[in-house]
Amino acid sequence: MATLGKRRMLVMENGSVHEGTGFGSMNDAVCELVFNTSMVGYQEIVTDPSYTAQTVVMTYPLIGNYGITDEDNETRVPTMGGLVVREYCDMPSNFRYTKTLGEILEENGIPGLEGVDTRRIGRMIRSEGSQRALICDADTPVTEALERVRAYRLPTDSVSRVSCKKKWYARTPNPRYSVVAVDCGIKLNIIRKLNQYGCNVTVVPYDTPAETILSFKPDGLFLSNGPGDPEDVTPVINLVKALRGSLPIFGICLGHQMISLACGAKTFKMKFGHRGGNHPVRELATGRIEITSQNHSFAVDEKTLEGTGLVMTHQNMLDGTPEGVACMRDKLFSVQYHPESAPGPQDSAYLFKRFIALMEGEKHNA
Repeated sequence: MATLGKRRMLVMENGSVHEGTGFGSMNDAVCELVFNTSMVGYQEIVTDPSYTAQTVVMTYPLIGNYGITDEDNETRVPTMGGLVVREYCDMPSNFRYTKTLGEILEENGIPGLEGVDTRRIGRMIRSEGSQRALICDADTPVTEALERVRAYRLPTDSVSRVSCKKKWYARTPNPRYSVVAVDCGIKLNIIRKLNQYGCNVTVVPYDTPAETILSFKPDGLFLSNGPGDPEDVTPVINLVKALRGSLPIFGICLGHQMISLACGAKTFKMKFGHRGGNHPVRELATGRIEITSQNHSFAVDEKTLEGTGLVMTHQNMLDGTPEGVACMRDKLFSVQYHPESAPGPQDSAYLFKRFIALMEGEKHNA
């Protein structure tokens, strides 16, 4: 059973202190603090590489009650910074579970904190924006903790930390398409979805040259989600510039931002980002509303899309930010949200079919 019971605290950049009980690892962690509004899916959140070096506050109060199931992980080695919850359940009820949430945190050096007012912390972040914070022992002097928080600088190498170091393969029976996926912190369920749609997937490091990717003779290129500022990922931005128009390209989340940057648009850091499984998005061509799962701190600036060849295809109904762009001339499209989201929602799975259709069209035109 995971370590539980030590008094620990969260010290935020704004000076507020939130004392609770530790679970998982008893390491200290200073990270960017963000909130997630999902009611389910804490396992996918903990194992999503996009949360590298971030501490996540779960606004839903009960976390851990169905445990962790190994085959549902989004990465093999979680890199989240920390987890803050209202009430942690260390005795799951689920016939599939293989370990507790506390155990996976402990195994990977990720501190957890329970018994704090997560709604209050969430409101602080909503009002003041994402900020730096430290999880540490409750007897740490607050002045010392604040010094550590304010000295912390957000990392600029997060993608290089989580990307694979060499190529690997995810094959499927009777494949119809070959896809190269650029790993910037790819969620495994994206690969599972591509396999389900008949794609053999070659996963490559984020800094793989265009010539190497073309040597695989792929039918399409996929750009993954991942952590950090998209402007830091220059190898992938340059890759899109080199391959734009030469084969179908599909990007999700960070991939969406890098495609936009490569085409000449700009991105900006949001006040507190979008994180959760309940964001309404409108597809502009049809007026159809999708409920989406999201996890990002940065967004594409709509005003900078003019002259890029990109058109906005989807828009967030809460704040109007672009949620999708496309350039059909170059067989290129992307979305900010996660159509592969597990455990849901599933409203946007059709986007994988759109990628398949582009690859099928290229086969007919070859």
